[in-house]
Amino acid sequence: MVMTRSHLSDATLQKLPAGTKIPVYDRGKVAPGIVHLGVGAFHRAHQAAYVDECLAAGETEWGIIGVSLRSPDTRDALAPQDGLYTLAIRSSGEEELRVIGSIQSMLVAPEDPGVVLAALTDPRTRIVTLTITEKAYLRAAGGGLDAAHPDIIHDLANPQMPKTAHGFLSEALARRRTAGTPPFTVLCCDNLPANGATLHRLLTEFAALRDASLGSTGDAALVGYITDQVAFPSSMVDRIVPATTDVDRARVAGELGIDDAWPVMTEPFRQWVVEDNFPAGRPAWEKFGVTMVGDVGPFEDMKLRLLNGAHSGIAYLGLLSGHDTVDRAFADPAIRQFVDGLWAEAIPTLPEDAGLDTSTYTAELAERFSNTALAHRTAQIANDGSQKLPQRIIASAIECLEAGTEFVHLTLVVAAWIAACAARGKTLPESHFTDPLDVALTALLDQQLPANETVTAVFDLAGFAGDHAERQTLIELTAVHLVHLRRDGPTLAFAALGI
Repeated sequence: MVMTRSHLSDATLQKLPAGTKIPVYDRGKVAPGIVHLGVGAFHRAHQAAYVDECLAAGETEWGIIGVSLRSPDTRDALAPQDGLYTLAIRSSGEEELRVIGSIQSMLVAPEDPGVVLAALTDPRTRIVTLTITEKAYLRAAGGGLDAAHPDIIHDLANPQMPKTAHGFLSEALARRRTAGTPPFTVLCCDNLPANGATLHRLLTEFAALRDASLGSTGDAALVGYITDQVAFPSSMVDRIVPATTDVDRARVAGELGIDDAWPVMTEPFRQWVVEDNFPAGRPAWEKFGVTMVGDVGPFEDMKLRLLNGAHSGIAYLGLLSGHDTVDRAFADPAIRQFVDGLWAEAIPTLPEDAGLDTSTYTAELAERFSNTALAHRTAQIANDGSQKLPQRIIASAIECLEAGTEFVHLTLVVAAWIAACAARGKTLPESHFTDPLDVALTALLDQQLPANETVTAVFDLAGFAGDHAERQTLIELTAVHLVHLRRDGPTLAFAALGI
């Protein structure tokens, strides 16, 4: 007879081994106050964990309703577990297991958009948070809303059956206004520059198109309501969260003695800096380590340019050097030295008067990148480079040029991304990582044009540097690195930097 092991749920919480942290509050008394769009691993390791601590402190009006805009996979894993999952906090030689209970239910938008809209229009919903990844904001190459995207066109034609975050937020806010319900606060938690302001701009662009489509003008127009009445605080989020593997599932199940369909792996470090602008109220996040500030910008720039920028460099150069995880790539002396050079170029672009401690921050990053327990895959970080590099790398390079500061490491990251994209299906697996521009990128790179022509075409395709006066200089600097990478891979590229 085959014995079936029980799975994580409210009913099995008390069976977990001593030392496993579990929710210490009555989950049945928690009311939903937050709707989260994009319930991936990062949200479950970051915002949901902070909210779990707020619930444990008695702030029981802030339960989370999770919404997947695409796949039912997370819902299918968590629903049989009453929304519970294990957060495995890993450092070299140590692991802490903590069960998170803040997600009350999971909705899958494509299955029933109406249920999602009902959650968003519920008067108890006072905050909507988002981690939908950069590409899901549907920006055109110039940074504005991609009005030609099929999903945007669909949402404008079918406002009551939306597919996109813009469509759901706009329709929900329109319904709340009609019902006399105060608007919720929209808190973007994705790695976008000035993410709150960026989402506000994109949503008002969508709302203007929606108003035009519906013939709404004057006081009936939604765009004015969003502009005047809805808060979009910015935030900076930081925690490394690698993809969960079957090995992770088996290890966690062995430690718990019960199955967890989708545990989340993460590191001990976490940071959340939030602009304190919540007219409808918020949890007392500051009691649990969240930094509430008036201006997130300096913290955001430091994280994007030092952590995320280095991550991209490690990912693409690591892939080209044969390293499959961040810790292995960072242990490569050449890549380690490259990252130091990248930081030296990026740090002067940060504001001097913001009180940022970049020395301590980069020392912490070096320790985090060396965490062998995470096995953070370089291919995972490599995804969506066309959406990530503008704020992680290009912005720093432009500021260096404007300041007359020399640099060489920043543009090597861009060249390494191009080279890694070209290597797929050759020295790298064909689908090793993906990008929203893959079809056009592949067609372009398959032409094997000279380096300068290739880089120019890639900049045109991705919208890198837009109409900046420094654009041609960036192209030329990137092309020099691409010549080296094509000729002898990272070895020659590093040698040209004196590494």
